[in-house]
Order: sequence, then structure tokens, then C-alpha cells
Amino acid sequence: MYILADSLRLSMNWTDNLILASYFVVVLGIAFAAKRSVRNSLDFFLSGRSLPAWVTGLAFVSANLGATEILGMAANGAQYGAYTVHWYLIGAIPAMVFLGLVMMPFYYNSKVRSVPEFLLKRFSRSSHLLSSVIFAVASVLIAGVNLYALAIVLRALLGWPLPVSIVVAGLFVLAYIVIGGLSSAIYNEVLQFFVIVAALVPLTVLGLMRVGGIGGLVEKVTATQGADFLTAWGNTGFGQENPLGANWLTITLGLGFAVSFGYWTTNFAEVQRSLSAKNLSAARRTPLIAAFPKMFIPLIVVLPGIIAVLVQPGIGQPGSAFEFNDAIPLLMRDLLPNGVLGLAVTGLMASFMAGMAANVSSFNTVFTTDIWQAYIKPNMPDAHYLRVGRVITAVGVVVGMGTAFIAASFSNIMNYMQTLFSFFNVPLFATFILALFWKRMTAKAGFWGLLLGTLAPISFYLAYKSGMVPISTDQGANMTASIVAFVVDVAVSVPIALATKPKSDAELAGLVYTRSAARAVGEREPGDDAWYRKPALLGWSAIVLAALCYVPFSF
Repeated sequence: MYILADSLRLSMNWTDNLILASYFVVVLGIAFAAKRSVRNSLDFFLSGRSLPAWVTGLAFVSANLGATEILGMAANGAQYGAYTVHWYLIGAIPAMVFLGLVMMPFYYNSKVRSVPEFLLKRFSRSSHLLSSVIFAVASVLIAGVNLYALAIVLRALLGWPLPVSIVVAGLFVLAYIVIGGLSSAIYNEVLQFFVIVAALVPLTVLGLMRVGGIGGLVEKVTATQGADFLTAWGNTGFGQENPLGANWLTITLGLGFAVSFGYWTTNFAEVQRSLSAKNLSAARRTPLIAAFPKMFIPLIVVLPGIIAVLVQPGIGQPGSAFEFNDAIPLLMRDLLPNGVLGLAVTGLMASFMAGMAANVSSFNTVFTTDIWQAYIKPNMPDAHYLRVGRVITAVGVVVGMGTAFIAASFSNIMNYMQTLFSFFNVPLFATFILALFWKRMTAKAGFWGLLLGTLAPISFYLAYKSGMVPISTDQGANMTASIVAFVVDVAVSVPIALATKPKSDAELAGLVYTRSAARAVGEREPGDDAWYRKPALLGWSAIVLAALCYVPFSF
């Protein structure tokens, strides 16, 4: 697994290497420039809450558009076909809109620096510590996936063995986050968004030309994979078989609700970008702005994965020299001329650093503020926490290097990513949503619901892997596990809440949903009242457009 097949080596020339080297120089330059603005821990962890909405919005989508997204969703496209668009449309847009319209006022106005810190204010120290530990573990596991994803690219580029690729990649990301903090990560993510798009568009266009355009793609995929491979809802009725191994109810509830809302509304790697905005209006618009480019990403990520099935027949199948994870590198090898190849490799490097930086920067924030400051070294000078944040960033990268080898055991890294989301994000969302919308929810209910809601999907997944649960695909199992996590969390939390004493209304002020709180406007700047900046208009426009995007994949 760790030795690259020689046939996957990419032939880089001096032009390609110059493009790649120039990009790295720019990235480090941004990091040193951002260092000037890091004067205290708030600057390091949340960019001093000073960034405009367009910057945080692009960073929001770029943080998600990491190497795991590109390689993983292309792998999903190669394995499951057009069913993968569910992860973008029903699996992202509604939750992003919900975050911007409903949840951001509570995150932003409470001045929390992390998602677990909200649970501290709403519940108790025990719930806070549990959620902090869960989030820290999830962050380094996901960071490891990003490291492994880049290792695939470095092996294709240089033929390096996996351990060397992981170490070199981790050290570079460590450098620019430690130097410039979150501002460095966010401004680089804005740059990375444009680099990633510029790199993947030529790959998609040349791939379509290779297979005879859209008509040739449809004809050849239908002949080799079946017509359902190009639909999102085909054969998703109960008892019907499809490549995804899931029915419409599992897709809607498991992916569209549990996984999607769990990821987009409680994953601090994303929420942190909104919290870095300069005011509440900008914070609410951050995920709404990100929703528009997000829904079109399948054209440059999923579509190449489907094309790879035609370019390299048998990819991911038993006996093949290539895994589904190799879909993008294979297309780069076969389709891109020098110069464009350098841009594509740079785009993949950028995507890796975006995803890795997002998870490491959120990990250092949660560990420093929610674990170190809260339970180990409270009441220390701010400079102490700034130093700890930089040190724990290094620790997070090193641990991520270790967890990268776990990701290497999966032929489709998106299967692994969705497994992690069902374990960690879904129960946290269930606990959070009860805390936000139900005043009767108590601290004990929050703790036990979160704990058992986390253990339930892990137990279900182990049962699936042992053959006790008959589900045909990993993604089908993940969606079902997510439903199990949410149901168990709620089923445990509700009776405990009814049997224990809740906090008083005074203690819950600003921490439980009310219409007035949700409509809070906060500090405003000139132009915030413009019609095209209205959060409701942006949000509902995104919902309607996402529904229309389903049309080409519904027949």
C-alpha cells in the first residue's frame, strides 16, 4: 500500500516545479505578513474577530475543500457515481443555511471561542470537558486524513514513501500556522480556493474531451456501469439495489439531516471561520456566501471521479493496481500537459493545506481554551495561552502524522471521513440542538446523551464490520450509523432531562433560542443593510438553487 506504482508517477518539468515553488513562497509570505497582526490569543485563535464576510466566506468553503474533499469525493464519484452529489446538495446547503440564519447569532453573541465552550455555558463542566476531548480526538483524526491525502500526491509527484511524504507535508503546514495563526490559515485558504478551482477546471474539461464530451460520458458510463450510475435518486426505494447501498429515507435522514447538520453546525473547523468575521452580519453571511460555490464543486470534483472510471477501467476493484483514491492523480498523469500539470499539483497541495490547517487551527483553539485554560492552567497571562497554542499546534500536527496511517487502510478516504462524522459530529449536534431549542434540557442529560450517543454509532459500525449488520456499502452503513447516533442521543437525553432540574430562565438568557435573539443585528457597518447582503435572501436563494441543481441528476 505504501509503495507507489511506477505507472502513477507524474512527469513534472521545470515549469511545473517553478509554479509549485512560487506557490509555497507566497504561502509563507502570507504567514509572515499575518504574524504582524498576532498580538494576543484572540488574534491567534480567531483573527481578532476582524475579517470581512467575503474573506471568511471563501475561507469557509476552502476549509472544507481540502485534499480529503477533492481526492475523497472524486473517489466517491468513481465508486458511487452521481449519487455523490447528495453530499453537496442535501448534505451541505440546508445545514449551511441553518447555521447562518439560526445558529450564528448564538455562537457569535455569546463570544464563545469554540463549540464546546457553548456547552460549558449551557450545561456544566462535565459536558464541556467531554465535548472538548471528543472534538480534539476528531480533529487530529481528520487532520491525519488530510496528511494521507497529500501523501498520495507526493508519491505520485516524487515517488516518496508514505512516511516521508507525511512528515514533510506536516512540517510545512506547521510552519505557516505557528507563524501566522488563524489569520494566516484563513488568508491562505482564500488564495487556495482560487488555486484549487483553477487547477481542477482544466482537468475536468480535458477529461470530458477524452471521453467524447457529455454525450460520450453518458453513453460509455451507461454501457459499463448502468444508467443509475448517473442519477442521484435511481433505485433508492426500499428493497432496491444501487451503488450507494442506501434508500431515499437513509439518504434524507442519515446524510441530509444527521451527518450534514452535525458537520456543518458543530464542526469548529468550519464555525471558527464565521466567528472570525468582523461583526454578526458578516458572521451570518459567511456560510451563506460559501453555499453558492459549494453547490457547484461537484462539477470539478465528482465529475472527474466518474471520468476516471472510463479512463482507468477496473479502478478500485479487486486485483487493480489503483484504488478509488487514485482517481485524480490518474487523470493528472494521463490528461494534463506540463505547465497545466504544475498548476494541478499546486492545487492539490493547496487543498491539502486548506483542510489540514482548518483542523489543526481548530484543534489548537479547543485544546488551549477548553482544556488547558479551563482545567489545567486557569487564570494565566494571555501570553501564556498564546505560547501554549503554538506548542499544541505542533503536537496536533505530530499526532496527525500518526493518524494518517489509519486513513491509509481505506481505499476510499471519504468512507473513513464519513465514519468519523457519524461517530463524533452527529451526537454533538443532537446534544447541541436540544440545548438550543429546549429550555428543559439539563446538564446531566447533555453529558449522558453525548456519551452514549457517541458510543452507539461506534458499536453499530463494529457490528457492521463484523458482518452482524447486513449493509452492502460503507457509506450506507455510515448513514445508518448517523441515524442511530442521533436517535440514541435524544432517547437518552429526554428522559434524563425530564427527571432532573433545569437551569433558571435567568441562567439561560442568550443560550436558548428565541425569535428576538435570532433576529439580533449586532453592530452594523455601512452597506450591511443592502438588499444583496440580507441573510434571509442569501439563504433561501441558496436553497432554491440547490433544489434546481438536482434536476439534471433526477431523470
